Amino acid sequence: MTAVSDPRGMTLRNFDAAAFLRDHWQRKPLLMKAAWDNWANPVAPDELAGLACEPLVESRIITRREQAWELEHGPVPESRFAKAGRDPWTLLVQSVDHHFASVAALLEPFRFIPNWRIDDVMVSYASDGGGVGAHFDHYDVFLVQGLGRRRWELGGLCDDDTPLLPHDGLRLLADFRATQEWILEPGDILYVPPRIAHRGTAVGDDCMTYSIGFRAPSRAELIEAWAGDMVPDLSDSDRYGDPHLVQADNPGEIDANAIARLQAMIAETLHDRSRFTRWFGQFNTTPKNPEIDWRPEDTADAGDVAEQLALGTPIVRNPASRFAFVREAEKRVMLFVDGAAYACSGDAAEFAQAFCAAPQLVLTPDRAPDTLALIAALYNAGSLAFDVDVEDEDEDEG
Repeated sequence: MTAVSDPRGMTLRNFDAAAFLRDHWQRKPLLMKAAWDNWANPVAPDELAGLACEPLVESRIITRREQAWELEHGPVPESRFAKAGRDPWTLLVQSVDHHFASVAALLEPFRFIPNWRIDDVMVSYASDGGGVGAHFDHYDVFLVQGLGRRRWELGGLCDDDTPLLPHDGLRLLADFRATQEWILEPGDILYVPPRIAHRGTAVGDDCMTYSIGFRAPSRAELIEAWAGDMVPDLSDSDRYGDPHLVQADNPGEIDANAIARLQAMIAETLHDRSRFTRWFGQFNTTPKNPEIDWRPEDTADAGDVAEQLALGTPIVRNPASRFAFVREAEKRVMLFVDGAAYACSGDAAEFAQAFCAAPQLVLTPDRAPDTLALIAALYNAGSLAFDVDVEDEDEDEG
């Protein structure tokens, strides 16, 4: 599979990013009616259904049968949609932005939030009355109404002690009481902060919602993954020692000095900022669906890259790829792409920063050799592509 671009960009109407971050981000919900200057539904229901049938795409169908919730995991057989029945149902497909550039374009107006926080765009299609039940999330989400209408009800703040209904696959609230309610129409957006109870219900058929979610790693997740990365490199001979041991008053006591030395053995390792930075950059950019192979059939070298740049061919990020960088020193950065780290300096560092900020770049051909080599490596990994379609379209128009 190869990365593609989509020239259609949608922008938010009269949106003040600074005011939003100050007044709403992780604080309180915000309803934005007719939020887009030029709203157009990015993906058709049939296209979404087709994607749900793919074996490497995460999808679910949730059906409400009287008072019970039924969960089915994908891939979804094509025949399933013809047998949907009369009970309200919802199709949920994760990471649709990885497969449709038109959906990936929805992320661009939200780049005022750091890229490393972005998770994916989940798309739902629901029949009349369909939904996933009252629940809460541990992450921020912008709910963009694509087609049809959906009623959103918001409740109070939840935590790990909030009672849930018994269900093996769904975390549904046992007692939901709405305090706010709106009906969203195409082009409307509802921002919901973490841990706010909410419930969405389709009002009529052909209801499509785009959920733009933002990652928030838990302390437990970070510690487990960071420690797991360090342990293989730690020497078994690096052990506790007490050469200045004195006789204890009570042999059963673990004294304060021993506790301090033991804790220091862990803390000194965990406090290695340089190693943590490199680890987190790779950890955070690890592909969401690493089982999908985006590499091109034919590889490229620095010479091939130079030829494409000389032709004016844009380079585009794979929508499924994650790009981030950390500044290390003047004119030096560490670029992280899809779990790999690339040390960049000079011209390559300038390129890395520019490409992290924009989904598409047109570069002059006089780039440094290390920049051309970096672009070739990213191309061969499937993290970027040459947008030859745009070039061909321009030639046709000329």
